[in-house]
Amino acid sequence: MKNSDNPGTIHHTGVVQKVDNKTVTVIITAVSACSGCHAEGSCTLSGKEEKIVDVAGTYNVKPGDSVTVLMDLSMGYTALVLGYIFPLATVILSLLILISARVPELIAGLASLTFLIPYYIILWLFRKRINEKFTFTLKV
Repeated sequence: MKNSDNPGTIHHTGVVQKVDNKTVTVIITAVSACSGCHAEGSCTLSGKEEKIVDVAGTYNVKPGDSVTVLMDLSMGYTALVLGYIFPLATVILSLLILISARVPELIAGLASLTFLIPYYIILWLFRKRINEKFTFTLKV
């Protein structure tokens, strides 16, 4: 959800789950676009997903409080590039290179998918550094 007050900020409403000395844990319930449909309760395609976000800092909140979690829009773009754009480009580029090298299509397709394994291992190894760049704030 985009915040109209500041065009460079994304905000989501959530509920405080836990408060520590250094962090506040917030549960954000993300609902699918079909949440307003009259058949939502009986449809298996409708999706509600809970996301847990740890917000660094001390805030005057307690468990059960409703809060708004804020994130810079640029961090959303960074997540998009790391999670979707770069892996897709890797698969397409490696597939094109392998097919142009006359590798059979089945092997080229499987090989291009296996090129993602090192990428996601590298992301996992640098997860702490990446998490430091993704900072959230609370609006009470």
